[in-house]
Amino acid sequence: MFDHVGIGVSNLSESKAFFLQALAPLKVTLVMEGPYGVGIGQNNKPSLWLSQTQERPAHLHIAFVAASRAEVDAFHKAALAAGGKDNGAPGLRPHYHPNYYGAFVIGPDGHNIEAVCHKPEA
Repeated sequence: MFDHVGIGVSNLSESKAFFLQALAPLKVTLVMEGPYGVGIGQNNKPSLWLSQTQERPAHLHIAFVAASRAEVDAFHKAALAAGGKDNGAPGLRPHYHPNYYGAFVIGPDGHNIEAVCHKPEA
């Protein structure tokens, strides 16, 4: 639905490290970096832009596509290791739909970061 999303963060280096470690299981890497911030994504395309701001960012929810439930599990583990706070362990969320498998963490600026797989278990 979107081409890319940009969010302001209070500590660019901390957020860059968090997102790169947390999203590594989803094959997300650093794509661009410069005075404007950093762009991370898959296949050499920046989808998430992080930029330094002194403004207090509003809380938001970002969900990243995972190719499998194992990737959701790996995301959750990596995000916690990167300093994220658990906001929902990996598991089915049937109130969304029968195959909604997601995990949630709170990132450095209080954003609710999710990885989700919509596929049935293999």
